[in-house]
Amino acid sequence: MSTAAIYGLSGTVLTDGEAAFFADADPWGFILFRRNVADPEQVLRLTDALRACVGRDAPVLVDQEGGRVQRLGPPHWVRYPPGAAYLQATNDAFAARELARLGGRLMAHDLKAVGINVDCAPVLDVPTPGAHDIIGDRAYARDPATVAQLGRAVAEGLLAGGVLPVIKHMPGHGRAFADSHKELPTVHADLEHLDAWDFAPFKALSDMPIGMTAHIVFTAIDKRRPATQSKAAIMLIRERLGFSGLLLSDDLCMNALSGTLTERAETSLKAGCDLVIHWTGDMTEMRQVAEGVGRLKGGAARRAAAALSRIVHTPEPLDVHEARARFDALLAGRLDAARGPDVGEAQA
Repeated sequence: MSTAAIYGLSGTVLTDGEAAFFADADPWGFILFRRNVADPEQVLRLTDALRACVGRDAPVLVDQEGGRVQRLGPPHWVRYPPGAAYLQATNDAFAARELARLGGRLMAHDLKAVGINVDCAPVLDVPTPGAHDIIGDRAYARDPATVAQLGRAVAEGLLAGGVLPVIKHMPGHGRAFADSHKELPTVHADLEHLDAWDFAPFKALSDMPIGMTAHIVFTAIDKRRPATQSKAAIMLIRERLGFSGLLLSDDLCMNALSGTLTERAETSLKAGCDLVIHWTGDMTEMRQVAEGVGRLKGGAARRAAAALSRIVHTPEPLDVHEARARFDALLAGRLDAARGPDVGEAQA
């Protein structure tokens, strides 16, 4: 039985020390960053090696949103646009949704080809005026309904391509006036406003398999602890937002959290996160995290199994060249040129 953690690693090749640590710690999964990526052949070798060291088909995650947050990029992979670009490309709601779904489907094609089967996207945060730009153009729109519509389209595209989406950052990062990578943001909005704005896209996509928490204090929920480490906030995610899927912490190394890495892991899991993420690949830090996590069991294990059961092992057929041409045409606003068969109807 695996442990309740997801770890990064230091470089493009799995070291002997990392392989030994992962074999012993047996994390549920792994997460890749730019430092781990050189070219498609190398990434596939790396994902194979990660799975081999734990002796099972462990999930491999990546942040592949497009725009500022894209770990696999040129020259070996296409540069995808930020979330805001889908709506900006057209005023046609159906075309914007088609573009977003197609983007998700194409990203899934890229990821699955190199052994990555979980994408930490879509971003369902809805920015408010004056908020920190850490979300900015990563958001699909500036209103909850459109964010939900386009976020679902991206998620559907990923799922159709055999990649699990991760909705983030629950219960909402769009109102934060600080970057949680650097400091702990505090949101003072009341529950009525949060429910109508911040929570709405997450409620609309509560059927998704995996979600990720926000390192943000919501004083209307818990005056002291960020959502990741707050039992009250996790209960709200489960009950008010209706999310029954697998719940991941955002990265434990972010400065929004305090205490040792062991304490951060323990507190997040005790609050109700199912799994914690540590991304730096630093062996000393990973050993500290490992001291704070136990075996994945009970409801968390059932949610993990349910999430993995939603991976489509035979992806929806895709004519990649036609789909990319149509995606580029839609993105450029050439709607007539982009009309063609649905991705699901294209020939493999």
